Amino acid sequence: MPLACLSLDLDNQWSYLKVHNDPGWEAFPSYLDVVVPRVLGVLESMGLRLTFFIVGQDAALPVNGGAFAQLGDSAHEVGNHSFSHEPWLHLYSRAEIEAELDHAEAAIVSATGKRPVGFRGPGFSVSTEVLEVLRARGYRFDASTLPSYIGPLARTYYFLTARLNDQAREDRSNLFGSVRDGLRPVKPYRWRLHGGTLLEIPVTTFPVVRVPFHLSYVLYLSTFSPLAARAYFRSALEACRATRVPPSLLLHPLDFLGGDDVAGLDFFPAMKMKGATKLERVRGYLGDFARLFEVLPMGEFAQAVEADEGLAERSPDFEQQKDQVV
Repeated sequence: MPLACLSLDLDNQWSYLKVHNDPGWEAFPSYLDVVVPRVLGVLESMGLRLTFFIVGQDAALPVNGGAFAQLGDSAHEVGNHSFSHEPWLHLYSRAEIEAELDHAEAAIVSATGKRPVGFRGPGFSVSTEVLEVLRARGYRFDASTLPSYIGPLARTYYFLTARLNDQAREDRSNLFGSVRDGLRPVKPYRWRLHGGTLLEIPVTTFPVVRVPFHLSYVLYLSTFSPLAARAYFRSALEACRATRVPPSLLLHPLDFLGGDDVAGLDFFPAMKMKGATKLERVRGYLGDFARLFEVLPMGEFAQAVEADEGLAERSPDFEQQKDQVV
């Protein structure tokens, strides 16, 4: 079967509250002790392995030690999802980027015993400087791009549900990307950087039309019609096969948690759904995925893709960033 890869951004409760600018995130409320064993159980029952992109701040907190010990003992890979989970990472200076990645790496290795070889920016935040630092640190791949035109719509929805002052809006002005992101390739490619290249594995969107089909999006669609959402997801997978796009499918913790599992995240799409209902639907989606593709964690997928000498190369095309840093 054609290859595909699977990943999960292990965003925690506090990180969603932080991006939404809600009070209380500084106490680092967590659901990792619930969601990590739940995700591991689903994956084991289905014979799937993936890459967990870990936030360094969570790995550094002793209270999460049990959850990360389970990841360390598992057959799954780990990736770097930054330390502070700030979607304005693209505004960081190079020195701040280096410190952010170094701090996250150290915490992830200490908590899991595994070293990340891939990176995904929070909120798909990435810049030329981030890519250059990743390459210099020996990372195998970046996975921070979402080639879709609907990023501004998602950002508008987020802004409408959040209480943001002018500075907070400015910080989040690139959250979920811009319309021009829809012009980027859906297939893996190489960034052409100073001193070498870096493999980019985009979060796959529906070929040609470039609309998302990661599971949070599909679960949201399923709140209107479960049958239509399942048909949409299957159509996206079939389109990937027809166009020879190896899909990189993205999961989130809230794909496995319902409103009955965690409070305070009602602003997140599909959080009014019960956890048991979500799990049933997610199992169905992942079953469809595994029937059509050989599913690998991202590091193994990257190793297979790197052998393709025909991969396109692309120079970074990010908008000129401001001099402002955090």
